[in-house]
Amino acid sequence: MQSHKISCGALVIRDDKILLVRHHRPGVHDFWVAPGGGVEGNEELARAAERETFEETGIKAMATRLAYIDEGWSESQRLLKFWFLADYMDGEIYISANPAEGESIVEANWFALDALPEGHVFPEPLRTRFTRDLASGFPGAVKLPLRELLF
Repeated sequence: MQSHKISCGALVIRDDKILLVRHHRPGVHDFWVAPGGGVEGNEELARAAERETFEETGIKAMATRLAYIDEGWSESQRLLKFWFLADYMDGEIYISANPAEGESIVEANWFALDALPEGHVFPEPLRTRFTRDLASGFPGAVKLPLRELLF
């Protein structure tokens, strides 16, 4: 039986760079992703993206608009993730305070949009259309195609 999860992430931009975290578990997975995670209780989606950003990176950000709606599936899970554009507000990267167990976050950093790290980077539009979407101001949220979850 599949579990269902609602998740939110923040595409935090500062000085034309985006904040990404690296999840690495040797022999299991190694990928970079914008900060994010599961929505808790009656939490609003944008607040979840802000909270997860702070928990994973120590960075305070303010979600400004919905950018992407991302659907994923695997044998065991169905995921719906809302990606928000977010403005950097305050803080320096600090990954040691994350309360979530088993996330395997080993580093975080700011990356120029044309110099993203090698390997898997999520959400997938960061490598393809994000710069163009950002320049257009995201007049509406973009629904991404259903994709199989790799990790």
